[in-house]
Amino acid sequence: MTSALGAEDSSVRLQTALAVGSNPDPVFLETLVERCAVEPDFFVRDMLSWALTRLPPETTLPRIRHELDSERAQARSQALHTLSKIGDKSTWAWVPRDMLRDADDEVARTAWRVAVVLVPECEKKDLADELVLQLGRGNRTVQLSLSRALADLGDVSKPALERAAESSDPAVAAHARATELLRQSPETGFDVTLDESKRVVALGPERAAAASAASAGTETSEAADPAETTESMKGTKAAEASEGGDC
Repeated sequence: MTSALGAEDSSVRLQTALAVGSNPDPVFLETLVERCAVEPDFFVRDMLSWALTRLPPETTLPRIRHELDSERAQARSQALHTLSKIGDKSTWAWVPRDMLRDADDEVARTAWRVAVVLVPECEKKDLADELVLQLGRGNRTVQLSLSRALADLGDVSKPALERAAESSDPAVAAHARATELLRQSPETGFDVTLDESKRVVALGPERAAAASAASAGTETSEAADPAETTESMKGTKAAEASEGGDC
């Protein structure tokens, strides 16, 4: 099993992790944890975490906690991911603020997600206040992960987002506005809300609204049916001729 988990073929590694998880045995704990830190394939890593969740928590959790202090970013990230799968609320204290600010984007993204899963109700506001400090960070993927975490916290994140929306940093302000829009209307989509928020931050609410209205008017005009336009022109000419005759 240990050799197969390190096989060159990712499909072999995936099937092996599935087999280990289907027949859980603490003897494989160390091998699974060590493999999580170096496994390059996302799907295999996810299967490794699943296999770890099949072992007794009292055996698995202490070993995973040790990985949270690893110098290897993937080890920290995968340990956090496994914690989210186990979902033991008592491990909330294992996700310190430093981890929410981790310099590695993947570790930080995973920490945000895990924190939302594990945070006690009474500490959600403090978590929201901490997460908004990361607004404006990274590329679209990173920003979407943060927005989803804040949105999943619910109404408790609204005051922090409103304050961040007034930031002098346009990237932070736009990200905060986009996150609040996403929280209110998840079906809208992140890209749409972010683009709209950037426009509001750049132009101001009134000018942004005017620009949107003008754009909508142009699109409506361009989309008009040619036949309807022709009929309208004919009607106008007839009316002009009629007015000329009356004179």
